[in-house]
Amino acid sequence: MSELLDAVDALLARPDTLPSPEVRARLRKADGLTQEEVAEVFGVTRVAFHRWETGVAKPRRRHLEAYVRLLNGWAAKHPEAAQVSEPAHQAG
Repeated sequence: MSELLDAVDALLARPDTLPSPEVRARLRKADGLTQEEVAEVFGVTRVAFHRWETGVAKPRRRHLEAYVRLLNGWAAKHPEAAQVSEPAHQAG
């Protein structure tokens, strides 16, 4: 049973949960970086990075873990940018 629980814990620890595209962009901008600058670090085109940031595409595994780590680092530095905006209530 311990092996099974360890395997489940490993799945839970996988860093493949990305914040919303809105939060991703806000975090990058809060750190004063352009899409081009971040794309260069990851070795991808600006267009590819734009697709990650907008949620059109998901980074491949080797980039995903690093991107999640970067987003978590930005969230720690800029907690206000990591906040999810609540949708505006419509007048009824």
